[in-house]
This record gives sequence, C-alpha cells and structure tokens, in this order.
Amino acid sequence: MPRPSGRADVELRLPADSAYVSVLRTTSAGLAARLDFTLDDLEDLRMAVGEASAMVLGASHDGVDLTAEFWLDRRAITVRVSAPGETPELGAEDDFAWQVLATLASEASVECVDGRYAITLLVGAAPLETGA
Repeated sequence: MPRPSGRADVELRLPADSAYVSVLRTTSAGLAARLDFTLDDLEDLRMAVGEASAMVLGASHDGVDLTAEFWLDRRAITVRVSAPGETPELGAEDDFAWQVLATLASEASVECVDGRYAITLLVGAAPLETGA
C-alpha cells in the first residue's frame, strides 16, 4: 500500500490508552458518515480502526500519544494509527488480528519508521443502491 501523501485532512491525538479508542472509533464513523458510507461500511471501519488501535497500543511505550490521521476521498478513507513504539512480531498473514484487518479493510500495511509504529488502512465504501 502506498504511503498517503500530503497533509492529512483530519488528525487526532489521544493518550495511548485503550479507554480512548472509543473516541477514535466514533470519529472514524462520523467522518465516514459524511462520505455517505453505508451502515455496514461504517461498522467495518469502526472495527478496523479499533483493531489497528489495539495492535498499535500493544507496541507503544507508556505515557505517549496515539495519533490517527485521516485522508478522505470521495468513496474511501485512509487511516493511519501510530504511536512511538517498537516493531513487534506483528502483521504476519496467519496472525488473527491481521486477518481481521485484512477482511475489514481494502488494504492494510504496517511499518516502523524512526521509532514510530504505524498501521495504515484503506477502507472503501460500497456504492449506494439507487431506487428505481
């Protein structure tokens, strides 16, 4: 998956604590609703962001911020969740958490650059059905 270019449309910083993941999931759903994602697509995005956040939190250091960046497109959202941390043995295709991400997102990637651990997701919306 290519790294998103340019400044993110939305950036959110939260304490790297699982108690704040619900805020991130709700923000993701709110942004997707503005793009007319279906309810199923909204829920897929919420679950994918929650799973990515849990994976990043597992690799992060104590007392740091979790950062979420959102790039909005007409029918898709790219989300990068990151925090300072170490690269764990994560992202293997047979890992259950990674399987969940691969199922929910159109594309998913993991990277560790300059001590910052990040998971990037591309989640697209199904076309809305038009009535006859």
